[in-house]
Amino acid sequence: MAKADISLRGRNFSIACAPGQEQRVQRLAEQLDARIGQIASAVGDIGDERLLLITALSLLDELDSARRGVSARPETDARAVDILIAMAGRVEALAARLENED
Repeated sequence: MAKADISLRGRNFSIACAPGQEQRVQRLAEQLDARIGQIASAVGDIGDERLLLITALSLLDELDSARRGVSARPETDARAVDILIAMAGRVEALAARLENED
């Protein structure tokens, strides 16, 4: 198993991933960090755990919308949904990990 080094809100993490997926995971983490930053700007300083929770819920809301909107290209849309589900699981695992560190 390979590892990707990522940073969220200035905290560094090493995430296990499939070999060859390190850069992809790092890009996704950069997008996640940007999303967390946007939410932090909107809601203020509410703590990392709550920011991750709100971000995860926001991503799951988008996932739900994507699932309900699947129609034009089922094979492509299904793949996108699978990727979003996997990433949502990773976000939830990261949130649980951060919660247990406190």
